[in-house]
Amino acid sequence: MQDETGVLGVNLHTILVVEDDAVVRTLTLEVLEAFGYQVFGAEDGDTALSILRSEQALSLLMTDIGLPDISGLELAQQAQTLRPDIAVLLASGYDAQQNQEMQDAVVRGAVATIRKPFQLDQLRSTLQAMLA
Repeated sequence: MQDETGVLGVNLHTILVVEDDAVVRTLTLEVLEAFGYQVFGAEDGDTALSILRSEQALSLLMTDIGLPDISGLELAQQAQTLRPDIAVLLASGYDAQQNQEMQDAVVRGAVATIRKPFQLDQLRSTLQAMLA
């Protein structure tokens, strides 16, 4: 039998992870797969936008705020234009300005945020709450 968590507890949600640091991206993808999510990775905004424009089903966009070609906030805005129902999780380990930009986005109700480095339990509970 299949329910919202899928067959045998496998999660049916699909997450696109956008992270320019290859090690961080790989580790995040591995953790999300271990949580039971289907995952896709992108190293930059252009690659992410190609996936967002495709027919690929996506439940959530998890993006670093400090990407080299487009900010995570800009990517989030474009993602929500392309896919109005997509949830967005911004991740940052950077400066106060980026943190303020993230908080402003949260106040507008557009996204949720998580600070890097994040704890696995914190990531899991944040994703569960966003995808409930």
